[in-house]
Amino acid sequence: MEQMNAIKMLSAIAHDGRLTLFKRLIEKGVEGELAGDLGRFAKVRPTTTSAQLLVLSNAGLIRSQREGRKIRYFAQYNNVSNLLNFLISDCCGSEFEMCCTACGVTTKELS
Repeated sequence: MEQMNAIKMLSAIAHDGRLTLFKRLIEKGVEGELAGDLGRFAKVRPTTTSAQLLVLSNAGLIRSQREGRKIRYFAQYNNVSNLLNFLISDCCGSEFEMCCTACGVTTKELS
């Protein structure tokens, strides 16, 4: 992952409302959630929900699928995983044994 892509993703979730929506989609898993249900969960108006989801979508963190007149949103787990790997790729100078001990991360998680 290029640094500018990571910055775009991190900027997208660096907002209370967007982080709430994003975490909800992570929680919902592969079934995703309808836009209206996301808005009700976050207790925000539909236009605000749409705007926040657009930012997350443009950053590559979520995707949408139209279901008739409704839109269902899903987390883009592959992109989230790539972001996390980018953030920890140089952890502890890439000395994974030291990193695992210091950070409590397993070598399997770093590969």
